[in-house]
Amino acid sequence: MKLNEIKDNEGARKRKTRVGRGSSSGLGKTSGRGVKGQKARKGVAIHGFEGGQMPLYMRLPKRGFNNIFANDFASVNLDRVQAAVDAGKLKAGETITDAALREAGLVRRSRDGVRILGRGAVTSKLTFKVAGATKSAIDAVAKAGGSIETTFEKTVHMNKKGEPGKRRQRREAATEKRAKANAG
Repeated sequence: MKLNEIKDNEGARKRKTRVGRGSSSGLGKTSGRGVKGQKARKGVAIHGFEGGQMPLYMRLPKRGFNNIFANDFASVNLDRVQAAVDAGKLKAGETITDAALREAGLVRRSRDGVRILGRGAVTSKLTFKVAGATKSAIDAVAKAGGSIETTFEKTVHMNKKGEPGKRRQRREAATEKRAKANAG
């Protein structure tokens, strides 16, 4: 075998089909795209269209809804907190806050705060200052001699950043304006 005799295996290189090269080629004129219209043009992908058949996203049942005002708490169970105390990542004498739980690696991010859940047992006397806690968690910590102080205060009429919505601000401003007009 010589360098000038080297070639690809049969069928390894397939020539590109050249469309629009005369009617006798079989793919002339409309290039196999049918006639006119949206799908005859370049770059068309009609998302979810199934040829007139009812699309999958419409066939499937819809249940529930997505509450855009829902609070997004990071949750931590008591057994993980106790393991962190035993490992020395948290100190039992200090107040355990959102920041302390984040530093200990128990919480990745806490958008609306941290919520303590009641799975597991606590043997250390712990003091928490967090957004919220379940009743079982409060009881378990109290039984061990500790306490949980909840600090979360957020009304339903707030956006995700914790600021009053524009509509609510306008409504409150209009109410104050009316009150001043009636008083004066």
